[in-house]
Amino acid sequence: MNWNIIFFILIPLFFFSFSLFSLIEKEYTASKKSFSLAIFSIILLIILMNFIEILTIVNIIILTSTMIILTPYNGKILKEYSIPKKLIDERDIMFSRNLLKPETDEYKEYYSNHPEYEILDNKFRSNPGLLNDKSYYYDQNTFNASIATFQTIELLHCSLDNKSLGDKKCNINMSEFSKFIKKWILDSGANSVGITELKDYHFYTHIGRGKDRGKEIFNKHKTAIAFTIEMNKEKMSYSPAGPTILESSSKYLDSGIIAYKVAEFLKQNGYDSRAHIDGNYRIICPLVASDADLGEIGRMGLLMTQNLGPRVRIAVVTTEADLICDKKNRDFSIDDFCNICKKCAENCPPQAIEFDNKKLINGVRRWQINSEKCFTYWTSIGTDCGRCMRVCPYSHEDNFMHNTVRYFLKRSWLFRRVALLMDDYFYERKPKPKSYNSQKY
Repeated sequence: MNWNIIFFILIPLFFFSFSLFSLIEKEYTASKKSFSLAIFSIILLIILMNFIEILTIVNIIILTSTMIILTPYNGKILKEYSIPKKLIDERDIMFSRNLLKPETDEYKEYYSNHPEYEILDNKFRSNPGLLNDKSYYYDQNTFNASIATFQTIELLHCSLDNKSLGDKKCNINMSEFSKFIKKWILDSGANSVGITELKDYHFYTHIGRGKDRGKEIFNKHKTAIAFTIEMNKEKMSYSPAGPTILESSSKYLDSGIIAYKVAEFLKQNGYDSRAHIDGNYRIICPLVASDADLGEIGRMGLLMTQNLGPRVRIAVVTTEADLICDKKNRDFSIDDFCNICKKCAENCPPQAIEFDNKKLINGVRRWQINSEKCFTYWTSIGTDCGRCMRVCPYSHEDNFMHNTVRYFLKRSWLFRRVALLMDDYFYERKPKPKSYNSQKY
């Protein structure tokens, strides 16, 4: 058989394989399109078999184009990185402001100091609120299950600052100790884990929630263990309907339990430690996780991990133990892809994600989402949306096919542009949310 025919046969085989992978992932649109391309390429092969010279030219064009696209080249990436210069007060974030009750002293004091927020915040206060039965996506089962999950997380809060320490610091090999902790976290269900030295910009300046609201935060720890938990892709495909916030709350609980037990383990070994979990943080998780080499901060303001994109939840354990830190390897290819993609911005229902390039904000060049627009939308629909996570091309399954794509995304400037076009074609530029039926969920 002519080598040209053998080479051309690989094309329908590729599309058939892609169709099968997509079918397994329940990406039915991608499966149908790739199957159609496989049939089309077979028909084209049959036609071109009678024109071997033309087939040769087509094969040469395809092979040459593929080699050019896959050639490692990142020369056009702007390799710019700077650390935050302005520290963040947790009282200023939307979740803290949402807890302020009108007519209370805390409310009056806060808005007397920040009058620019009051009109904006009253917009979300006029909405039903998160997990409210009057909200747009109210569903009794998923909403009540989410409430129960968040209440379970709150049970952990009262023990996070327990100072009871064991006396087992002697003869600890920090290298082996660090490896054990990381393996234990992965064995407990985490997707990735890293350790970093703590910096001032990792911490909030003041506590914004709970009974200690307003207290200044002082760091007494040396290192932080950050880890991610995967959020189920199929459940996120319902976003922004009820299954989204149920999955979100479930992974917050899973990550919280792991963080809690790791902090207790460190205490048993004589090291003061603290778990930072949903609703009770002293640190800014994405910044810590990024410095622990788990990913980069993307256009949507979330941590972009290499194998799951933003489709993760993060928890952190800080400790006085001098653990062995991971070296941060900056991945500027994610910045480059976010620059050209903008899929999260196009699919954001309240248009809270900007389309522009990074801007200089408080001495740092970064993307800044409009948190007021985002949170106000949440309080109208009753869930934490998740559309940006759902549509991100990095959020595809962690498997051989998508990891091969991710491999070349990291290495080739041209491949990133071709891959974006392919993602838009196979998975659509604005994919519709999966239809949710509470009776069949």
